[in-house]
Amino acid sequence: MSGGGQALSDLLLYPCLQLVSYTELSEHTFRAPQWIYFQRKEAISNTQKWVNASSSPKISIDFELTQEAYKSKDNLELLRSLVVFKLCSYDLLVDKNKELMDISKFLLGKKAFEQFMKMTFYGQFVAGEDHKSIKSLIQKNRAFGVGSVLDYSVEEDLTQEDAVTKEMDSCVSATEKEGMSKEKQYKAHQQFGDRRGGVTGARTYFYSDEAKCDQHMETFLKCIKASGGSSVDGFSAIKMTALGRPQFLLQFSEVLVKWKRFFSFLAAQQGRDGMEALEQRLELQPLQVHRTHRVGETIDRLDWNSLIDDRIKISDLLVVPNLETGQLEPLLNKFTEEEEKQMKRMLQRLDVLANHAEEHSVRLMVDAEQTYFQPAISTLTVEMQRIYNRGRPVIFNTYQCYLKEAYDIVTMDVELSRREGWFFGAKLVRGAYMYQERSRAEEIGYEDPINPDYETTNMMYHKCLDYILDEIVLNRNANVMVASHNEDTVKHTLRRMNELGLTPTENKVYFGQLLGMCDQISFPLGQAGFPVYKYVPYGPVNEVIPYLSRRAQENRGFMKGSQRERELLWKELKRRLASGQVFYRPQPEPGL
Repeated sequence: MSGGGQALSDLLLYPCLQLVSYTELSEHTFRAPQWIYFQRKEAISNTQKWVNASSSPKISIDFELTQEAYKSKDNLELLRSLVVFKLCSYDLLVDKNKELMDISKFLLGKKAFEQFMKMTFYGQFVAGEDHKSIKSLIQKNRAFGVGSVLDYSVEEDLTQEDAVTKEMDSCVSATEKEGMSKEKQYKAHQQFGDRRGGVTGARTYFYSDEAKCDQHMETFLKCIKASGGSSVDGFSAIKMTALGRPQFLLQFSEVLVKWKRFFSFLAAQQGRDGMEALEQRLELQPLQVHRTHRVGETIDRLDWNSLIDDRIKISDLLVVPNLETGQLEPLLNKFTEEEEKQMKRMLQRLDVLANHAEEHSVRLMVDAEQTYFQPAISTLTVEMQRIYNRGRPVIFNTYQCYLKEAYDIVTMDVELSRREGWFFGAKLVRGAYMYQERSRAEEIGYEDPINPDYETTNMMYHKCLDYILDEIVLNRNANVMVASHNEDTVKHTLRRMNELGLTPTENKVYFGQLLGMCDQISFPLGQAGFPVYKYVPYGPVNEVIPYLSRRAQENRGFMKGSQRERELLWKELKRRLASGQVFYRPQPEPGL
């Protein structure tokens, strides 16, 4: 294994300050300088005026044109989509889908069952069994203007009891005592040990041992290589919980949150609470901070994070401030030697994957996960961006816009990339863990991290997206994937791109949807020249059953909420039959 992980661990942003005292803080109020904010707004306004005055053509896409939307599909594929979506709308079939598949496999036998699945659900949502078998679909989609984000979707088919046992064993340190004071949110809880509960749109990994993590890494490496071999602009997706013991992510997240809370506490003492994250600044003199380098008379959250204390052991970095004494204390009293090695190995695996992606000209997307892991996942991803996104965007972070703090996180990361001069890469999603997160917060007793309703999440999504689009116009170093099946969000993006003068050929704004869903959005975008991608799952039929089960559950809500996709499919199928195109064969247009 490469030793590159050492570089990643050395760059971790741990704000380990030696605070002598914070009790004698200044009482007067300090307002952060607003000139940067107004300068940004003025620049965007001037850009919009220039675009409106210019004669450059505006982009318009009609998502009602079924002939364009489904030109890549033959009639049998249209019919399969109609049947699968219809079946996904029946509650009984969806609720019992796993049991029904087991019965079908028993009655039909393995070979016939696999053939049946390939003709229906598997064929709709999964590209193939391995890297070779998925090439034809990837090439076909590419011919019609749609790229691929490869995603190996095999999961262990664990019982709930086994999943809980694995989770509890892997999230608690060997030296951690029962009843030890820990944040409720960042402590493993038996009733939520099966992280698959209430999750429909994301695969789940449970820690077994270090050898299993190495296997996951090898799978991701093959996926990256396949992405590089199938196209010149491919993406590959990874999940950080597949690469190491989740105990590290849990503890690191707790440290990060406590340091952020400590900064907010100090800001409030200096009369600077109630501001947006980037506006809060602390005066250093009353903090009496011992530091080896100057950062100015005031610091903001990013300066705070950069005041690091280099340490050899990763566990030495897992320290938090005591609000009573102002001194740093270890999160746990002791880490075993094996736990030290496990934490180091996770960082090394990440480094190996990032190196491989860079070598194969593949962009690496790090998926978001539960909120009790996400602060660590997001911070580690930013650290990879600081290393690998210097010349072009290689690493993409995922931002969950159903989180109340999503905008603060996005703006902080954009500002960090601007200050340090690297390419910001983001995938915006609404989020896959809403029901689980709400239930966990209510049951355990901490603040619900999720926005109160879907409309608020939509507003948050568009707010984050608008900020990144503005950043693209101002600095040209930001990149964003709009990962959404929501047609209104796609139209909002196109409208904002027109206002800002952003063109598809700049390859700064990408669109993403799941394979087998929302083709009426993906393919018209691709044929209009936009960089658009399908998340392409693959894996052996029997091993992707958990993934297919979730797709059925997700489509139930999707299809009940809107009949539009089925209506468009029927419209195109009837048009072809009426015009005598019974044996329609897809033909890509030249130049795509």
